[in-house]
Amino acid sequence: MSRPDVSVVIVSYNTSQLIVRCLTELYASLTPDVTAEVVVVDNASTDSSADTIAERFPQVRLVRLTENVGFGRGINRGAAVSTGRYLLCLNPDTVPVGHPVNELVTFADRHPGHGLYTGRTLHPDGTDDNYSCWGMPTVWSIFGFASGLSTAFRGRAWADPEALPGYDRRSVREVPALSGCMLLIERELFGRLGGFDPQYFLYSEDIDLSTRARALGARPVLTPTAQVVHLVGASSSSEGQRIRILRGKATYVRRHWSPLRAWTAVRLLVAGVGLRAVGKTLLGRDRSRGVDWIEVWRSRRDWAAGYPPVEEDRPTTERLEPAG
Repeated sequence: MSRPDVSVVIVSYNTSQLIVRCLTELYASLTPDVTAEVVVVDNASTDSSADTIAERFPQVRLVRLTENVGFGRGINRGAAVSTGRYLLCLNPDTVPVGHPVNELVTFADRHPGHGLYTGRTLHPDGTDDNYSCWGMPTVWSIFGFASGLSTAFRGRAWADPEALPGYDRRSVREVPALSGCMLLIERELFGRLGGFDPQYFLYSEDIDLSTRARALGARPVLTPTAQVVHLVGASSSSEGQRIRILRGKATYVRRHWSPLRAWTAVRLLVAGVGLRAVGKTLLGRDRSRGVDWIEVWRSRRDWAAGYPPVEEDRPTTERLEPAG
Protein backbone atom coordinates (compact mmCIF):
# COMPACT_ATOMS: atom_id res chain seq x y z
CA MET A 1 0.00 0.00 0.00
CA SER A 2 1.41 3.41 -0.98
CA ARG A 3 2.00 6.10 1.58
CA PRO A 4 -1.08 8.31 2.13
CA ASP A 5 -0.89 12.01 1.50
CA VAL A 6 -2.18 12.90 4.95
CA SER A 7 -2.83 11.33 8.33
CA VAL A 8 -5.85 12.87 10.04
CA VAL A 9 -5.31 12.56 13.79
CA ILE A 10 -8.26 13.11 16.12
CA VAL A 11 -7.99 13.04 19.91
CA SER A 12 -11.25 12.11 21.59
CA TYR A 13 -12.37 12.07 25.21
CA ASN A 14 -15.98 11.16 26.01
CA THR A 15 -17.26 12.48 22.68
CA SER A 16 -19.25 9.45 21.50
CA GLN A 17 -21.95 11.30 19.54
CA LEU A 18 -19.62 14.03 18.28
CA ILE A 19 -16.93 11.65 17.05
CA VAL A 20 -19.44 9.52 15.16
CA ARG A 21 -20.77 12.58 13.36
CA CYS A 22 -17.26 13.91 12.73
CA LEU A 23 -16.01 10.62 11.26
CA THR A 24 -19.14 10.06 9.18
CA GLU A 25 -18.89 13.50 7.59
CA LEU A 26 -15.11 13.31 7.31
CA TYR A 27 -15.13 10.10 5.28
CA ALA A 28 -17.96 11.48 3.12
CA SER A 29 -15.84 14.56 2.37
CA LEU A 30 -12.75 12.68 1.18
CA THR A 31 -12.09 12.26 -2.53
CA PRO A 32 -9.58 10.11 -4.46
CA ASP A 33 -7.53 13.21 -5.32
CA VAL A 34 -5.94 13.15 -1.86
CA THR A 35 -5.30 9.87 -0.06
CA ALA A 36 -5.90 9.93 3.69
CA GLU A 37 -5.72 7.67 6.70
CA VAL A 38 -7.60 8.46 9.89
CA VAL A 39 -6.19 7.86 13.36
CA VAL A 40 -8.32 8.34 16.47
CA VAL A 41 -6.62 8.49 19.85
CA ASP A 42 -9.09 7.75 22.62
CA ASN A 43 -8.02 9.36 25.90
CA ALA A 44 -9.40 6.64 28.20
CA SER A 45 -13.02 7.63 27.57
CA THR A 46 -15.70 6.23 29.87
CA ASP A 47 -18.65 6.70 27.49
CA SER A 48 -17.97 3.74 25.14
CA SER A 49 -16.48 6.09 22.52
CA ALA A 50 -13.70 3.68 21.60
CA ASP A 51 -16.00 0.68 21.25
CA THR A 52 -18.39 2.70 19.10
CA ILE A 53 -15.57 3.79 16.79
CA ALA A 54 -14.20 0.25 16.50
CA GLU A 55 -17.62 -1.10 15.61
CA ARG A 56 -18.80 1.58 13.20
CA PHE A 57 -15.49 2.62 11.61
CA PRO A 58 -13.24 -0.43 11.24
CA GLN A 59 -11.08 1.49 8.75
CA VAL A 60 -9.99 3.90 11.51
CA ARG A 61 -6.66 3.20 13.17
CA LEU A 62 -7.79 3.35 16.81
CA VAL A 63 -5.33 4.00 19.62
CA ARG A 64 -6.81 3.23 23.04
CA LEU A 65 -5.00 4.96 25.90
CA THR A 66 -5.33 3.84 29.51
CA GLU A 67 -5.16 7.40 30.85
CA ASN A 68 -6.17 10.84 29.67
CA VAL A 69 -2.90 12.39 28.52
CA GLY A 70 -4.41 15.57 27.08
CA PHE A 71 -4.43 16.93 23.55
CA GLY A 72 -0.80 17.40 22.55
CA ARG A 73 0.46 14.11 23.92
CA GLY A 74 -2.53 12.41 22.31
CA ILE A 75 -1.61 13.86 18.91
CA ASN A 76 1.97 12.70 19.43
CA ARG A 77 0.74 9.16 20.10
CA GLY A 78 -1.39 9.23 16.96
CA ALA A 79 1.45 10.63 14.86
CA ALA A 80 3.67 7.74 15.98
CA VAL A 81 1.39 5.15 14.33
CA SER A 82 0.62 7.18 11.21
CA THR A 83 2.41 7.36 7.87
CA GLY A 84 1.06 10.32 5.87
CA ARG A 85 3.25 13.00 4.31
CA TYR A 86 1.29 15.53 6.33
CA LEU A 87 -0.37 15.36 9.73
CA LEU A 88 -3.76 17.01 10.18
CA CYS A 89 -4.90 17.66 13.74
CA LEU A 90 -8.68 17.82 13.81
CA ASN A 91 -11.10 18.26 16.71
CA PRO A 92 -13.89 15.71 17.17
CA ASP A 93 -16.38 18.60 17.48
CA THR A 94 -15.89 19.63 13.86
CA VAL A 95 -17.95 18.88 10.76
CA PRO A 96 -16.37 19.29 7.30
CA VAL A 97 -17.79 21.81 4.87
CA GLY A 98 -17.00 20.69 1.34
CA HIS A 99 -13.61 18.96 1.16
CA PRO A 100 -11.34 20.60 3.76
CA VAL A 101 -8.75 17.81 3.87
CA ASN A 102 -8.28 17.96 0.11
CA GLU A 103 -8.17 21.75 0.15
CA LEU A 104 -5.48 21.87 2.85
CA VAL A 105 -3.24 19.22 1.30
CA THR A 106 -3.59 20.65 -2.22
CA PHE A 107 -2.81 24.15 -0.96
CA ALA A 108 0.20 22.88 1.01
CA ASP A 109 1.55 21.02 -2.02
CA ARG A 110 1.20 24.13 -4.16
CA HIS A 111 2.69 26.43 -1.51
CA PRO A 112 5.50 24.49 0.17
CA GLY A 113 7.62 26.10 2.81
CA HIS A 114 4.92 27.49 5.08
CA GLY A 115 5.09 24.36 7.23
CA LEU A 116 1.78 24.97 9.05
CA TYR A 117 -1.63 25.39 7.44
CA THR A 118 -5.19 26.02 8.56
CA GLY A 119 -8.54 27.13 7.17
CA ARG A 120 -11.75 28.68 8.46
CA THR A 121 -13.63 27.37 11.50
CA LEU A 122 -17.27 28.37 11.31
CA HIS A 123 -20.40 28.72 13.37
CA PRO A 124 -23.35 26.61 12.15
CA ASP A 125 -24.68 29.71 10.38
CA GLY A 126 -21.51 29.92 8.25
CA THR A 127 -19.89 32.89 9.95
CA ASP A 128 -16.33 32.67 11.26
CA ASP A 129 -16.00 31.65 14.89
CA ASN A 130 -12.47 33.13 14.91
CA TYR A 131 -10.90 30.03 16.45
CA SER A 132 -8.67 28.81 13.61
CA CYS A 133 -5.82 31.26 14.23
CA TRP A 134 -4.60 33.48 17.03
CA GLY A 135 -2.37 36.41 17.75
CA MET A 136 0.76 35.79 19.79
CA PRO A 137 0.60 36.50 23.53
CA THR A 138 2.26 39.75 24.60
CA VAL A 139 2.47 41.66 27.86
CA TRP A 140 -0.04 44.12 26.37
CA SER A 141 -2.55 41.40 25.45
CA ILE A 142 -2.34 39.97 28.97
CA PHE A 143 -2.68 43.48 30.42
CA GLY A 144 -5.88 43.77 28.40
CA PHE A 145 -7.22 40.77 30.33
CA ALA A 146 -5.86 42.01 33.67
CA SER A 147 -7.42 45.46 33.33
CA GLY A 148 -10.73 44.22 32.00
CA LEU A 149 -10.24 46.03 28.69
CA SER A 150 -10.65 42.81 26.70
CA THR A 151 -14.06 42.31 28.32
CA ALA A 152 -15.25 45.90 28.32
CA PHE A 153 -14.19 46.41 24.70
CA ARG A 154 -14.83 42.93 23.36
CA GLY A 155 -14.24 42.77 19.62
CA ARG A 156 -11.67 45.60 19.57
CA ALA A 157 -8.25 44.55 18.25
CA TRP A 158 -6.34 46.97 20.49
CA ALA A 159 -8.01 45.58 23.63
CA ASP A 160 -7.84 41.87 22.78
CA PRO A 161 -5.12 41.35 20.13
CA GLU A 162 -4.72 37.62 20.78
CA ALA A 163 -8.28 36.95 19.56
CA LEU A 164 -7.58 38.79 16.27
CA PRO A 165 -11.04 40.44 16.18
CA GLY A 166 -11.93 41.81 12.78
CA TYR A 167 -9.24 39.69 11.14
CA ASP A 168 -10.18 38.83 7.55
CA ARG A 169 -10.21 35.04 7.29
CA ARG A 170 -11.79 35.05 3.83
CA SER A 171 -8.51 35.39 1.93
CA VAL A 172 -5.17 33.58 1.91
CA ARG A 173 -2.88 35.15 4.47
CA GLU A 174 -0.01 34.34 6.77
CA VAL A 175 -1.12 34.29 10.41
CA PRO A 176 0.70 34.50 13.74
CA ALA A 177 -0.34 31.15 15.26
CA LEU A 178 -2.71 28.29 14.48
CA SER A 179 -5.31 26.52 16.57
CA GLY A 180 -5.04 22.76 17.06
CA CYS A 181 -8.71 22.53 16.08
CA MET A 182 -7.67 22.20 12.41
CA LEU A 183 -3.92 22.26 11.91
CA LEU A 184 -2.01 20.72 9.01
CA ILE A 185 1.74 20.32 9.46
CA GLU A 186 4.47 18.84 7.32
CA ARG A 187 5.57 15.54 8.86
CA GLU A 188 9.24 16.44 8.61
CA LEU A 189 8.65 19.69 10.49
CA PHE A 190 6.60 17.90 13.15
CA GLY A 191 9.52 15.55 13.73
CA ARG A 192 12.06 18.36 13.88
CA LEU A 193 9.92 20.07 16.52
CA GLY A 194 9.58 16.91 18.57
CA GLY A 195 5.82 17.16 18.11
CA PHE A 196 3.70 18.93 20.70
CA ASP A 197 5.39 19.74 23.98
CA PRO A 198 4.07 17.08 26.41
CA GLN A 199 4.14 19.52 29.34
CA TYR A 200 0.88 21.08 28.13
CA PHE A 201 -2.18 19.03 29.04
CA LEU A 202 -4.70 21.24 27.28
CA TYR A 203 -4.62 24.78 25.82
CA SER A 204 -1.65 26.83 24.53
CA GLU A 205 0.12 23.74 23.15
CA ASP A 206 -0.81 24.93 19.66
CA ILE A 207 0.57 28.43 20.34
CA ASP A 208 3.74 26.79 21.64
CA LEU A 209 4.02 24.64 18.51
CA SER A 210 3.50 27.67 16.26
CA THR A 211 6.13 29.63 18.18
CA ARG A 212 8.74 26.88 17.87
CA ALA A 213 7.87 26.30 14.20
CA ARG A 214 8.29 29.98 13.39
CA ALA A 215 11.71 29.88 15.07
CA LEU A 216 12.67 27.23 12.50
CA GLY A 217 11.49 29.40 9.61
CA ALA A 218 7.88 28.23 9.22
CA ARG A 219 5.28 30.76 8.11
CA PRO A 220 1.81 29.64 9.29
CA VAL A 221 -0.81 30.36 6.67
CA LEU A 222 -4.60 30.25 6.30
CA THR A 223 -6.46 29.18 3.18
CA PRO A 224 -10.18 30.07 3.26
CA THR A 225 -11.27 27.20 0.99
CA ALA A 226 -10.67 24.69 3.82
CA GLN A 227 -13.65 24.98 6.15
CA VAL A 228 -15.23 23.12 9.06
CA VAL A 229 -18.15 23.89 11.33
CA HIS A 230 -16.79 23.99 14.87
CA LEU A 231 -18.98 23.27 17.87
CA VAL A 232 -16.70 25.28 20.15
CA GLY A 233 -15.95 23.69 23.49
CA ALA A 234 -18.24 20.72 22.93
CA SER A 235 -15.35 18.29 23.04
CA SER A 236 -14.25 19.32 26.54
CA SER A 237 -16.03 19.62 29.86
CA SER A 238 -16.84 23.16 30.99
CA GLU A 239 -15.65 22.21 34.46
CA GLY A 240 -12.18 23.61 34.94
CA GLN A 241 -11.93 24.84 31.35
CA ARG A 242 -11.03 28.40 32.30
CA ILE A 243 -8.48 27.09 34.81
CA ARG A 244 -6.85 24.96 32.11
CA ILE A 245 -6.74 27.93 29.72
CA LEU A 246 -4.95 30.01 32.34
CA ARG A 247 -2.66 27.14 33.29
CA GLY A 248 -1.72 26.66 29.64
CA LYS A 249 -0.99 30.38 29.26
CA ALA A 250 1.11 30.40 32.45
CA THR A 251 3.05 27.42 31.11
CA TYR A 252 3.63 29.18 27.78
CA VAL A 253 5.04 32.39 29.23
CA ARG A 254 7.27 30.45 31.63
CA ARG A 255 8.58 28.35 28.72
CA HIS A 256 9.19 31.16 26.23
CA TRP A 257 9.65 34.45 28.05
CA SER A 258 12.40 35.81 30.27
CA PRO A 259 11.90 35.19 34.01
CA LEU A 260 10.97 38.81 34.71
CA ARG A 261 8.58 39.08 31.78
CA ALA A 262 6.97 35.73 32.66
CA TRP A 263 6.63 36.77 36.32
CA THR A 264 4.90 39.98 35.22
CA ALA A 265 2.56 38.09 32.89
CA VAL A 266 1.52 35.59 35.55
CA ARG A 267 0.85 38.37 38.05
CA LEU A 268 -1.28 40.12 35.45
CA LEU A 269 -3.27 36.93 34.88
CA VAL A 270 -3.85 36.63 38.61
CA ALA A 271 -4.90 40.28 38.76
CA GLY A 272 -7.37 39.77 35.91
CA VAL A 273 -8.97 36.84 37.67
CA GLY A 274 -9.08 38.81 40.93
CA LEU A 275 -10.81 41.71 39.19
CA ARG A 276 -13.48 39.40 37.82
CA ALA A 277 -13.89 37.59 41.13
CA VAL A 278 -14.48 40.91 42.89
CA GLY A 279 -17.03 41.87 40.24
CA LYS A 280 -18.78 38.55 40.72
CA THR A 281 -18.82 39.04 44.50
CA LEU A 282 -20.06 42.64 44.45
CA LEU A 283 -22.50 42.41 41.58
CA GLY A 284 -23.45 38.76 41.74
CA ARG A 285 -22.76 38.47 38.03
CA ASP A 286 -20.10 39.09 35.38
CA ARG A 287 -19.85 39.49 31.63
CA SER A 288 -17.80 36.34 31.06
CA ARG A 289 -20.37 33.80 29.93
CA GLY A 290 -21.09 32.32 33.33
CA VAL A 291 -17.50 31.61 34.40
CA ASP A 292 -17.23 31.12 38.17
CA TRP A 293 -14.31 33.48 38.69
CA ILE A 294 -14.40 33.04 42.44
CA GLU A 295 -13.56 29.36 42.01
CA VAL A 296 -10.87 30.24 39.48
CA TRP A 297 -9.41 32.70 42.00
CA ARG A 298 -9.33 30.07 44.71
CA SER A 299 -7.33 27.79 42.39
CA ARG A 300 -4.82 30.50 41.42
CA ARG A 301 -1.79 28.89 43.07
CA ASP A 302 -2.24 25.74 41.01
CA TRP A 303 -2.82 27.29 37.60
CA ALA A 304 -0.34 30.13 38.04
CA ALA A 305 2.43 27.56 38.48
CA GLY A 306 1.71 26.14 35.03
CA TYR A 307 1.68 22.47 34.12
CA PRO A 308 4.39 20.28 35.65
CA PRO A 309 7.13 18.92 33.37
CA VAL A 310 6.42 15.57 31.71
CA GLU A 311 9.14 13.08 30.90
CA GLU A 312 8.10 11.34 27.70
CA ASP A 313 9.77 10.33 24.45
CA ARG A 314 9.13 12.98 21.81
CA PRO A 315 8.45 12.38 18.11
CA THR A 316 11.49 12.68 15.85
CA THR A 317 11.85 12.77 12.10
CA GLU A 318 13.35 9.26 12.12
CA ARG A 319 10.56 7.82 14.28
CA LEU A 320 7.85 9.35 12.14
CA GLU A 321 9.18 8.16 8.81
CA PRO A 322 7.70 4.85 7.61
CA ALA A 323 10.09 1.92 7.30
CA GLY A 324 11.40 1.22 3.81
